Amino acid sequence: MKLISWNVNGLRACMKKGFADFFREQDADIFAIQETKMQPEQMEEAMEFEGYHRYMNSAERKGYSGTLVYTKTEPLSVSYEIEGDVTKEGRVITLEYPDFWFVCAYVPNSKEGLLRLPYRCEWEDMLRAHLKKLDETKPVIYTGDLNVAHEEIDIRNPDSNHKSAGFSDEERAKMSELLDAGFSDTFREKYPETVKYSWWSYRFSARAKGIGWRIDYFLVSDRIMDRVNDSMIFDDVTGSDHCPVGLDIQF
Repeated sequence: MKLISWNVNGLRACMKKGFADFFREQDADIFAIQETKMQPEQMEEAMEFEGYHRYMNSAERKGYSGTLVYTKTEPLSVSYEIEGDVTKEGRVITLEYPDFWFVCAYVPNSKEGLLRLPYRCEWEDMLRAHLKKLDETKPVIYTGDLNVAHEEIDIRNPDSNHKSAGFSDEERAKMSELLDAGFSDTFREKYPETVKYSWWSYRFSARAKGIGWRIDYFLVSDRIMDRVNDSMIFDDVTGSDHCPVGLDIQF
């Protein structure tokens, strides 16, 4: 199975920058999207891809957040919430298949000055509980913009960013908690010493200078890590401040 995930930073904007070409070229079994920034009624004909079922979770606030999953195989069930989260920011979609759960998430940003860090940590606890509950019945594939560079290798300038959103000690600890709960970071497991990034600031020509962060992931339940053939970062693909990430897994 080929799985793709991409924070498009506005699907309508990304459509004008080659999204559809990349989508068709990859021919993924499941294609997950974060930060759609749109409502269901704003879906355009060009966003309807033949052969795919579509599941969308939009934020109550227009032009903000939002997740979307295209899948070739109709899931057994679909849910759009995690227990305890009442913010209605459209951050999670959970799809059930016969052999696994697929979870797409857009994790809250802690914001400048870590103003939203308390909520972010609370949300992480709710999400981890959700994943652990799913994992009790069948293995989990969890993907999305997790808004954290977990290790120093995952960020260009670690020393100056320990109090920055996405690299704070608290956020990194929450990621460690999740991994310790029985999940594997597929890219880091496959490529322990490889430096690749999935997000670059639009400021200061960061992407051209290679000043990036790896904050987009595919995690899997530990017990199916041996089924992972490859974990990819498409860092040559533009169209957003994030690039797509992918997973090749055998079921």
